[in-house]
Amino acid sequence: MNALEYAQELIRFDSTSNRSNAAVSDYVEQVLKKLGCETERVEHTDSAGVPKVNIIGRKGSGTGGVAYFGHTDVVPTDGWSIPEHGPFEPTVRDGKLFGRGSTDMKGSIACMFAALESISNEDLKAPVYISCTADEELDHRGAIEIAQRSEIYKELTAGKAHGIVGEATSLDVVYAHKGGCQVVVTSHGKASHSSTREGLNANWAMIPFLQVAKAIYDETETDEKWLDDEFNPPTVCMNIGINDHTAAVNITPPQSICTLCFRPMPGTDVEAILHLLKMKADELKIEFHIRSQNPAFRRDPNSDFAQQAAKLSTGHPPKTVAYGSEASNFPEVENLILLGPGNITEAHKSDEWITLAQLERGQDVYAGLIREYCL
Repeated sequence: MNALEYAQELIRFDSTSNRSNAAVSDYVEQVLKKLGCETERVEHTDSAGVPKVNIIGRKGSGTGGVAYFGHTDVVPTDGWSIPEHGPFEPTVRDGKLFGRGSTDMKGSIACMFAALESISNEDLKAPVYISCTADEELDHRGAIEIAQRSEIYKELTAGKAHGIVGEATSLDVVYAHKGGCQVVVTSHGKASHSSTREGLNANWAMIPFLQVAKAIYDETETDEKWLDDEFNPPTVCMNIGINDHTAAVNITPPQSICTLCFRPMPGTDVEAILHLLKMKADELKIEFHIRSQNPAFRRDPNSDFAQQAAKLSTGHPPKTVAYGSEASNFPEVENLILLGPGNITEAHKSDEWITLAQLERGQDVYAGLIREYCL
């Protein structure tokens, strides 16, 4: 099978991140075994109690080689607008494959499957590893479980395999990306008619907190100690959302919620930002909760692996991106890059697609890397 055929099979599984990915993982394991891999299942239950499955496989033996990292979960399909077919009915039209996950990132997994299929087991002098996880679109729990529990993962890190996170990069090599930190701050009041003094407006306690958050935002946008010109934009991109669930303007809101996120770069003092925010929340006696925290990622853009991968793919120099990936969850993989087919601007869009040319080229690039490091 080629990359297009594998992608069509993968897209047919509804593996939206709030559902179980067991069915698509069973298929992944079946494919890996068919391709001659030894496989390992790492199962977990997500924070909502939904069972999830992570699959990692190995073909060949020895040290070094290539390790591919992908995820099987996809974002929800809200807003899908193509009347002729649904998001899990892969359709080829105008040189594109339409379907949820085509770019992010079942198309990439399909390219790796097809690349591995093109290499006979007898030719391998170093192993090929493939990891397909759950929950990348939520909290990266699948990658964390693989890194903590998988024996095959321990083997590939000890053997210094060359790692590829297959997120959509238009097949450019990415050597660094921002991390992510989300904080939820909640103040409580009491609902009552505003004409009385029986209520307590939860927003009054939130306003001083927002003033501190705005001061931090201003500083991180302008002070050089927070800037990194390797990235575009060169800031942590702090953002907030506010919701007081106001039922009517003449009712005092019983709750005010501020959701704050920022994207640290390598070297960003994340704890300093969190300390300032928590200190103000504690002073105001409002709740402060870190919802998620993923570190930034960076490797040497001048490493032999990054340079050779760039030469084999687009020829463009390794670059940085502003989004995050599971690469930050694999610190033990010393040689690690992002490299995958598809344009990241198509990821998460309502009518997601990937070009057939990117699928074909992605298969060739991955096969080239296997030949370079495993034959």
